[in-house]
Amino acid sequence: MIVDLERNDLGRVCRYGTVRVIDPLAVESFAQVHHLVATVEGRLRGEIGPVDVIRAVFPGGSITGAPKIRAMEIIDELEPTRRSLYTGAIGYLGRGGNSGFNIAIRTMTVEGNRVSFQVGGGIVADSHPQGEYEETLHKGRGLRAVIERKDVSL
Repeated sequence: MIVDLERNDLGRVCRYGTVRVIDPLAVESFAQVHHLVATVEGRLRGEIGPVDVIRAVFPGGSITGAPKIRAMEIIDELEPTRRSLYTGAIGYLGRGGNSGFNIAIRTMTVEGNRVSFQVGGGIVADSHPQGEYEETLHKGRGLRAVIERKDVSL
């Protein structure tokens, strides 16, 4: 579902028929988690620039859920704090129209001697609340271990 949402978002700024999914079931493994990833690409329409693409695809559907607009409204209603950098876009705009962006999920902010981070989990029709909660604790332990300089590989 999220891949389809991303195809739709990218389709708003790409030439008709050029949006495609590459390697839709790739697995990226990290110290604490495994992510199922897909690459979605397309050829931009002539009048579209990097900022137009950013506006079309962020926030990412893997962060908001679907339907995107309603999901963002629910997030605003239910979450007690603003996400700030967490789940935002980090990247660069280069010369010649090149750019690259990622969604900030395993991130921390440091202000003075205070370190902050946020974690979350995906909720789908067959989610089990306790399992999702445990997943967020697991992700948080990985970030906390970095601060405490502990080894927490899978």
